[in-house]
Amino acid sequence: MAAPPYSAADVDVVRLPDGRSERDQVAVEEPLEIRINGRAVAVTMRTPGHDEELALGFCLSEGLRPAAASLPADLAANTVEVDAPGFDPARLQRSFYTTSSCGVCGKGALEAVAVDAARVESDLRVGAALVSSLPERLRAAQAAFAATGGLHATGLFDVSGDALCVREDVGRHNAMDKVIGWAFGADRLPLADGILCVSGRLSFELVQKAAVAGCGILAAVGAPSSLAIELARDRAITLCGVVRAGRMNVYTEPWRIER
Repeated sequence: MAAPPYSAADVDVVRLPDGRSERDQVAVEEPLEIRINGRAVAVTMRTPGHDEELALGFCLSEGLRPAAASLPADLAANTVEVDAPGFDPARLQRSFYTTSSCGVCGKGALEAVAVDAARVESDLRVGAALVSSLPERLRAAQAAFAATGGLHATGLFDVSGDALCVREDVGRHNAMDKVIGWAFGADRLPLADGILCVSGRLSFELVQKAAVAGCGILAAVGAPSSLAIELARDRAITLCGVVRAGRMNVYTEPWRIER
């Protein structure tokens, strides 16, 4: 399974200690400008690919109610135009500039990122064995990571453990936005019958995005932060961390995980 050409770039490296010069692949990182009704509202550093999904997922997570996303009429590079009929520019009280490492960085206060998201309504129950298998299933679908070792991933899985959508990106929050954007376009929101799995740690923002998407179970290879747990408890999300080798920690709403 080869990495998509837009996600990996060839570079020269020197292998130490033997000093061999070789070609290698690294993850591509470029800026993406998100416009709403012609107005630039965000710049995020991302791995190219599925940019429309990323823009939709970002806008949904910020409570901006998008309708569709497409390439801009002026064909500007690294730009996506979002159609959001109810968008009010006066709502923008802060810059939406984000980085690939942390989408919350630069936001002035907790209130600025706590978008409206109702408590998740999901009666989904799944076996612990299925949840513990998801990181490996996610890893098997990460073609760009296999080539570069430098990308995060988010996967949406059904109750049988089959991957419905897997997206990779240098930013863990971008990978989540791409999956949520895909689900929006496929008319699958809310994700009450799905399971989200991420390749890294569980941050506040990833839990926020899962809540906006209406997903009841969020799993990760890494551990959650205290604020991520607090938000998951508040929004009735089952948070599973340190999911490895048949083991996991269930931090909130454990009733959804059957032993």
